[in-house]
Amino acid sequence: MTKNKGSCLCQKIQFEVEGPFEHFYLCHCKYCQKDTGSAHAANLFSTKARLIWLSGEEDITSFNIPSTQHIKSFCKHCGSATPNVQMNGKLLVVPAGSLDTEIHISPEAHIFCSSKALWDSKLELLPKRPQLP
Repeated sequence: MTKNKGSCLCQKIQFEVEGPFEHFYLCHCKYCQKDTGSAHAANLFSTKARLIWLSGEEDITSFNIPSTQHIKSFCKHCGSATPNVQMNGKLLVVPAGSLDTEIHISPEAHIFCSSKALWDSKLELLPKRPQLP
């Protein structure tokens, strides 16, 4: 069985995901731009995997935008995005950057591109540096 481990930036929250991820999307909706502070969110989705909290579950805060399906869960100490279970327990959503183990699934689509940030184009053409200039 596939197992992935993850944590928040301050390491107070640690978790494990048992089972496969079925989808990996890069979401460009305005909500994901706001809650990541970036061009898009990178989230893994599963209806089969099981989330196991190893530590810090009590340190998680969630924010649900009323009348939407947008839920953001995060560490109340460091602000790192954390997994959450949605749709009455049927869908596990895991921020890809919260994982500490390598995953063997690649993003399959950019979604909500109609909301894409204007500055999010031709980024692959920018110089690439190994560290801060």
